Amino acid sequence: MTHHDTAVLRVAGRPVARYTARPAVPARLAPRPYLHPVTTLAGTAVTELSPADHTHHLGVGVAVPDVEGHNFWGGRTYVRDRGPTELDNHGAQRHVAFVRCDPGGFVEELRWVAAGAELLRERRTVTARELTDTAWALDFAFALTNTTSGPLSIGSPATNGRPGAAYGGFFWRARGQQEAPSVFTAAGEGETEVHGTRAEWLAMTAPDTPRRGGADGAGGWTLVLAGATDATRRDPWFVRTAGYPGVGSSLASDARLPIPPGGSVVRRIVTVVADGTLGRDEAAALARKAVTA
Repeated sequence: MTHHDTAVLRVAGRPVARYTARPAVPARLAPRPYLHPVTTLAGTAVTELSPADHTHHLGVGVAVPDVEGHNFWGGRTYVRDRGPTELDNHGAQRHVAFVRCDPGGFVEELRWVAAGAELLRERRTVTARELTDTAWALDFAFALTNTTSGPLSIGSPATNGRPGAAYGGFFWRARGQQEAPSVFTAAGEGETEVHGTRAEWLAMTAPDTPRRGGADGAGGWTLVLAGATDATRRDPWFVRTAGYPGVGSSLASDARLPIPPGGSVVRRIVTVVADGTLGRDEAAALARKAVTA
């Protein structure tokens, strides 16, 4: 259901995510809709909003650091041969309308605007559904269409000269805790092994430990992200655990991603949100179930 510019997603009658369509955030953070808080079925929060280490990390959503030189990620812009640089180049994702919205999800239209002009139109489809008594799935699809009269392209710090920093696309800023979460795929484990790799699914899991700063802890949790289309599965994973807990799917890793006039980029990520710390077999089984359900 919606209330003004907010949608609340429910699974089995329980609220599991709040979506803010028109956030009141500074231009430097690249204003954009986001999901926060997102919780497990038991109520454990698994997202962060504008944490002190990266104030431009806004829960769960779509963020891109370079659309024809405009920053839709927030914060500083990586400039070749200069490094991270403060620029007045931030764009905004503007909510147009909910085409459909109910407790199980929504379809939303958005405009990506920078320097007074629209670059992209987006149709975003988000669905929440129950998987088990302790796990649910967040199905997040987006289609970005070039509405300009000429070609444009999506880039990242990696394509602009910073190795290993191919962030941009679907991004999940996870809950910060004193102990860094574990991350693994079917073939590897740890940030060094899985960052930048392509895998059908990737799991991030954390035990029941206090939050950073000594605040009270909550139950352990696991996120299992899976690409639900061939194009999405070809995108490598962007992973951080030591510096901060975050994971996303990279639209532009080795080269810029071109979008011709009228062309579209379509991606779909399904994330299992589970109570407890799952192992590799459990994560793989839930990923398969989430994508095929």
